[in-house]
Amino acid sequence: MVVHPFYIFIPRKFWPESLPTSPDENWPGFGLGMYTWTIQTYLRLKAITFPCQLVHELPEEGIILVDHNHLRTTHLRPSQRQFIVCLKQDGLHYPYAQYHVVQNFQDAQTRAQYHYIPHWPQPGLIQRSPARGGRFENITFFGHRINLAPELQQPAWLQALADLELNWCSIANQNHWSEYKTLNSGWNDYSQVDAIVAVRAFGKHQRFLHKPATKLYNAWLARVPAILGYESAFRSEGNPGFNYLEVASPEALLQALKTLKQDLSLRQKLVAQGWQEGQKFTAYKTVHRWRTFLEKVAFPAFEDWCRMPRSLQVATLEMNWLSHKFVRGTARLSRLLSTS
Repeated sequence: MVVHPFYIFIPRKFWPESLPTSPDENWPGFGLGMYTWTIQTYLRLKAITFPCQLVHELPEEGIILVDHNHLRTTHLRPSQRQFIVCLKQDGLHYPYAQYHVVQNFQDAQTRAQYHYIPHWPQPGLIQRSPARGGRFENITFFGHRINLAPELQQPAWLQALADLELNWCSIANQNHWSEYKTLNSGWNDYSQVDAIVAVRAFGKHQRFLHKPATKLYNAWLARVPAILGYESAFRSEGNPGFNYLEVASPEALLQALKTLKQDLSLRQKLVAQGWQEGQKFTAYKTVHRWRTFLEKVAFPAFEDWCRMPRSLQVATLEMNWLSHKFVRGTARLSRLLSTS
């Protein structure tokens, strides 16, 4: 197999003041997708001696991984020997990227040039303390405040938990997508957590196609039961009622908490089944998914791209742009018709 030049590119304006030395370090920057998908990927590939470079100047040729936020702010178009892989996260499709890495299995089914790789598990994860035993008191949300249902940000929610003699221990950050210095870096610590709750919106009307299942497999690996909303990523990776609980209303959420509080055997079952399933999402398994993608998909695609005449490359990029505009226009029209 030919190994091609491979880079992970962070534009100079977004380059952090200091870099973590280990992918397992509880570095606040790992609370941002743009650094988790770039710096952590670099460090983990480097740890298995896979040849790659982390750079802040755009390479003239090679395979270049770029976060979607950086692509939309630089408006990058690949040259004759540049092959762009967009780290899509939960952003929009970038039509000038030849490939996209997506974090939701169902999202990967929507376009031919999408490749699914799970999000990295939380670096420096601290499991629930065995000393807590069968206690069920502390209920936690880890994440960005915008990803927590409005109903769970009201005084009524705190009162409802208090009535059940439960504590709400939310660690919810609120920040600009490029700012990490003020982030609470406690997302790794499940030592005093008895269950997590993660609901973006109640109901079954949204699939959240671009969101990952990270909250689910972090809970699995931390040995904590999870109560989650109805989302495509959770349903793709988990089994509701078997290794996590799914709720579609505030009333169902409170009932799930009551049930878990009263039923230790159910909690133990969810934890045991989750731990077993979580082994598919360890950093070890994910870094080897990356290696397979690069060797089996990205390298051959780069070779195909470089063999194309420049005129055909330009035509391909323009066709991708037109297709993107058509898809977005069709989606916008469908939304307008559905609300009229």
